[in-house]
Amino acid sequence: MSDEALKSRVAGAGSAHTDWPGRVRALAPRIAAAAAEIERERRLPERLVAELRAAGMFGLLIPRPFNGAELDPPTFVAILEAVAAIDASTAWCLGQTNVCASVAAFLPAHAANEIFGGDSQAILAWGAGFGGKAAAVAGGYRVSGKWSFTSGGHHATWIGAHCFVTEEDGRERRGPDGKTLTRTMLFPASETSLQDIWHVIGLRGTGSDSYAVENLFVPEEHSLARDEPGERRYAAPLYHYSSNSLFGSGFAGVALGIARAMLDALIALAKEKTPRGLANPMRLSPVSQYEIAEAEARLRAARMYLMGTISEIWQEVLRADRITLEQRIAIRLAATHVIREATRIADFAYSWAGATAIFETSPFERRFRDIHAVAQQMQGRSSHLETAGQFLLGEEPDLSFV
Repeated sequence: MSDEALKSRVAGAGSAHTDWPGRVRALAPRIAAAAAEIERERRLPERLVAELRAAGMFGLLIPRPFNGAELDPPTFVAILEAVAAIDASTAWCLGQTNVCASVAAFLPAHAANEIFGGDSQAILAWGAGFGGKAAAVAGGYRVSGKWSFTSGGHHATWIGAHCFVTEEDGRERRGPDGKTLTRTMLFPASETSLQDIWHVIGLRGTGSDSYAVENLFVPEEHSLARDEPGERRYAAPLYHYSSNSLFGSGFAGVALGIARAMLDALIALAKEKTPRGLANPMRLSPVSQYEIAEAEARLRAARMYLMGTISEIWQEVLRADRITLEQRIAIRLAATHVIREATRIADFAYSWAGATAIFETSPFERRFRDIHAVAQQMQGRSSHLETAGQFLLGEEPDLSFV
């Protein structure tokens, strides 16, 4: 990948103090060199994790007072996009662990500083869903349960666990709306171990295994309700965003990066390849010319839609110091559409590459599997379009993933 291509994928990134495109460019050859090992070992190698840590890549969304970069969402998404064009598993792990680490803004200052502020090596990961219960006891909670899809967990220094809260006698603790209260519990990674279940078709290198704890004490100050505005302790515009808004837009960036790499690979192949049984190379075929140009336009349009949406909303959040439901719906709609569109473009590139694409050594085969793993994840669900449609039509939307 050329420097100019990489710069364009992180266009607008950075701040007055940090050259984020430069950091990604410096890491690019190291990520590319580790790609085969990432796939084979089903996790990131420790030497690469150390380099990512040293470059601050696990602290992109941590508040500045706690040793983080506190980046704006457009910059964050552009970084994930650029990394995903090199290796999707690396980008996915960065996306997951960075959004997890944004919870620092919802912890008491001394707890956030304990976990993140004094440790530039801190990485937080957690599994999906509310897979456990947290029984309230004096000073905290007793946590039991099992969670899966712990992307980046093999490198985590802290683990999170989403739980339903119960009283000591087992009764569910309910809020004013009658719903069972939920909280995320944080504890050192040494308190549990990952179980090897991540044998999958794509994103193999994320090491998204499962973990369990039984009757583990977690102090109150290491628990939080991430998407409850009243629990936000550090006031900055970034932390008005829901975790789903950050996850959705970030993983849409990952999908864009994969599709971009596959379409670039197809363009390079079409310049040289003459399909069997044909007299002319693909580049001279009017059909190839038309279809590739159309795919390029669709990919650029999808990127502009995502980046335009999140950039416009970011400016509005800066001005108003709040995020609205309409803006959250807009992020969900853009992220879902872009993941789906990027997958379709990747499918096009894979199909048009012909038998070349089926070889492990090709630039298509692994990326084809990876983007379909992205599309199967929660953030790519087509049902999110129903949520956006409900809102647009004046109905009460399902806010579970907004």
